[in-house]
Amino acid sequence: MDYNKLADLLFPQIDKTPQEYEAMYPPRELPEGAKVTRLGPSPTGFIHLGNLYGAFVDERLAHQSGGVFYLRIEDTDDKRYVEGAVDIIINSLRFFGIDFDEGAGLDGDTGAYGDYTQSRRGPIYQCFAKKLVAEGKAYPCFLTEEEITEIRAEQEANKVNPGIYGRYAKSRQLSLEEIEEKLKAGMPYVVRLRSDGEPSGDETGRRIRVNDAIRGILEMPENFQDVVILKATGIPTYHFAHVIDDHLMRTTHVVRGAEWLSSLPVHVELFEKLGWQPPVYCHTAQLMKLDEEGNKRKLSKRKDPELSLDYYRKQGYHPAAVREYLLTILNSNFEEWRMDHPESPTEEFPFTTEKMSNSGALFDLNKLNDISKDVLLKIPAGEIYDFLRAWAQEFHPEYLHLFEDRAYMEQILDLGRKDSKPRKDLIYAEQIIKFIGYFFDDLFHIEDEMPAEVPAEDIPKILQAYLAGYDHGDDQGQWFDKIRDIAVQLGYAAKPKDFKKHPEEYKGHVGHVSTVIRIALMGRAQSPDVWTIQQILGEERTRKRIENYKG
Repeated sequence: MDYNKLADLLFPQIDKTPQEYEAMYPPRELPEGAKVTRLGPSPTGFIHLGNLYGAFVDERLAHQSGGVFYLRIEDTDDKRYVEGAVDIIINSLRFFGIDFDEGAGLDGDTGAYGDYTQSRRGPIYQCFAKKLVAEGKAYPCFLTEEEITEIRAEQEANKVNPGIYGRYAKSRQLSLEEIEEKLKAGMPYVVRLRSDGEPSGDETGRRIRVNDAIRGILEMPENFQDVVILKATGIPTYHFAHVIDDHLMRTTHVVRGAEWLSSLPVHVELFEKLGWQPPVYCHTAQLMKLDEEGNKRKLSKRKDPELSLDYYRKQGYHPAAVREYLLTILNSNFEEWRMDHPESPTEEFPFTTEKMSNSGALFDLNKLNDISKDVLLKIPAGEIYDFLRAWAQEFHPEYLHLFEDRAYMEQILDLGRKDSKPRKDLIYAEQIIKFIGYFFDDLFHIEDEMPAEVPAEDIPKILQAYLAGYDHGDDQGQWFDKIRDIAVQLGYAAKPKDFKKHPEEYKGHVGHVSTVIRIALMGRAQSPDVWTIQQILGEERTRKRIENYKG
């Protein structure tokens, strides 16, 4: 077989050589040990937690080492393409603090290693496919769908490995003349890798060894499949495109999910056939959650809304909280580091692949909420105000009027946060708006019932007495003394412990009386300090709330 002639026959339009592309994309000039990483999402319009999880690893590896982190759009599967998806990817990741040094962007590409969109790199892939054909390492395959279906049925019946290989790869042995005849007849074809692997159903077969940066040494059967590298349309498969691009864009580390482990032998063989050093692969653990029975299962797009990044944006989680939480599931030593460095930014944490789990990363929304409380406590009220207002602008414009008085809102957001034991009431925007709703007349409503210890006829008496003695200038001690006096006059114990010792002597205690006032003011039996809340509400609104209580 004259493979050079075959290559020219299949790719007459390709005039550039592999050497020219190597010169166009030379090795990067970077510091010793610098890593080059990439995120390669498909533009499907769905950006999920796994993308952010992987992007965070990419970003940390690159930026901690003085390297480069770039965005490549892997759109070779045009059936999955969604208009506007690239903008969604970039904006969603940017919101969570993931910024790229180069690659595809909202206003076009940035960087010297583009084009960064695979659908626009067709001639490059075809050039290297031509190289493989010319070296006898790839061949045109004319098998029809019907023939492939028949092969599958035969393999299934004989209980042998499925796929196109060995005697099932019927186009492997075609002569140049036979290929020319089929081409002249207009028969469609794909280009397949001519694998050197041998199928084996047991441990005696040849195996490959790969040093995964997360999982250590991986040993698995070599590839024996003649996988498709170019489809009948001339578009490359993912396997082929990513190998070409990772080499030419000089990627040093490839971070991807564990679902790609089964494809690793194919990728290793492609790098070998092309004569290139493969990058360091980092196969991350799958994101898991506990189901109702306490069993671990993979996060599901269909079952779990929290898999989508849109969930966190619409709920209004602060990006700093999400980043902090992701580090706890990415590196097992992060929480210990955080205890030792409570005020340090996450960027100072020495992230490593060695501390990543390889068995399944457990995602826990409750833990995210707990971490979010701690993170928001450290963020100034002014910054939280800006964040909440931007969230309302995008997702809930009906709340924008709450932000008209910035000073008022900042007082509300700071409530109890500077106490000796600071309150951690703020979690995410949706929750925060509900939590502080009682500060705004249009959101105020009575949620809780009055305490059972207070007879219905006492409620108006308590509120009337409270209003009669109310002085907005009272300090906290004076204010509570007046509530205690009201309680005693109406037959309630001045101290809870007195009521506990002699319940038969009292209707209830001062706490029950103050709860009546709290519910009339806030609509809730539990809230931050009432006196402080009144100082924020102001005298006029405080009096109106008490006067307007209907019970």
